[in-house]
Amino acid sequence: MRAVHFGAGNIGRGFVGMLLAEGGYEIVFSDVAGGLVDAINAADSYTVHEVGEGGRDVVVTGFRAINSADDPDGVAAQVADADVVTCAVGPTILRFIAPHILAGLRLRGDDAPPVQVMACENAIGATDQLRAHIEELAGDEWTTLAGRAAFANTAVDRIVPGQPEEAGIDVTVEPFFEWAIERGPFGDSTPSIPGAHFVDDLTPYIERKLFTVNTGHAAAAYHGARAGIERIADALADAQVAERVAAAITETSAVLAAKHGFAEDDLAEYRSTILRRFRNPALPDTVARVGRQPLRKLSRHERFIGPAAEAAERGLSVDGLLSAVDAALSFDAPEDEQAIEMHEKLRTLDADGFTTEVTGLDAAHPLHPPIRSLVARHQA
Repeated sequence: MRAVHFGAGNIGRGFVGMLLAEGGYEIVFSDVAGGLVDAINAADSYTVHEVGEGGRDVVVTGFRAINSADDPDGVAAQVADADVVTCAVGPTILRFIAPHILAGLRLRGDDAPPVQVMACENAIGATDQLRAHIEELAGDEWTTLAGRAAFANTAVDRIVPGQPEEAGIDVTVEPFFEWAIERGPFGDSTPSIPGAHFVDDLTPYIERKLFTVNTGHAAAAYHGARAGIERIADALADAQVAERVAAAITETSAVLAAKHGFAEDDLAEYRSTILRRFRNPALPDTVARVGRQPLRKLSRHERFIGPAAEAAERGLSVDGLLSAVDAALSFDAPEDEQAIEMHEKLRTLDADGFTTEVTGLDAAHPLHPPIRSLVARHQA
């Protein structure tokens, strides 16, 4: 069996690639970073170091890499013969890998089983987004090609921090992971992925993860940065930061319970697990890495505004989430383009304009006034 994975970075190697290898797939990584591609091809194996309670070292073998910028035809040929195609490139990059997948589908025989495509991104409906990009490029040709691929949305969860330069292609990760996958598109022919679970309705799993793990992680980063703390684990060791993070994800749990019927006790246990993971002292994760791209994190359907908007619509508390937004608006990282852009927008747009443009909230939405007030305070 063969899997093509777009994005040979830390998540690609330390999460998706590792599990695919354990499932028996030969892995072909596709990336545009020439140095990384060369390093992967020069190695016979790499090690995923799970650090913390219950961690282990996993040696991954049976892989190679292709530079998709230099050899797009080679990537297309691999997709044409693949059983599985995955990606971990970031939601904004999906449109750049769509042409490679489309080219592979054009080469794929009609008698071959559909290639199983899964986008492993921190976004709701990421595989749907990828498929939409492919369909748009294909145009009328899509009616011929559609049967050559099966697209399933996924929810993925594993903390993979920034890696030390001397690590090479080895990756340090936390022991915990979760990979939930839509069952329907695959029928009885589900991919061989150890530890993954296939579900009939993925939305509750995606939103529980995004509105707890991603909301909590970002809240820890922004509150930690405001407190002058460098590492995520140290931020959660600060009582005030921990209290504010817990307040934010308690509010998102209220939305999840109201919307999806999750039991409150189960959500409380889930939050406890998440906070324990964030406190893992063996993970060298920083508030600067987790907090990067604040404009994306403050957008309409992301980890703060998304659940806060739904909470406001239901008349539920949003104080903890507003506190996290307030901290995000203070995030100052000279090396992060979006942080620079955010502060430029704070200087040049009025409070209404910034709120509408960045959060996507209509002025009539009940969350718009309190967000606008926060923005105005940062502009004072």
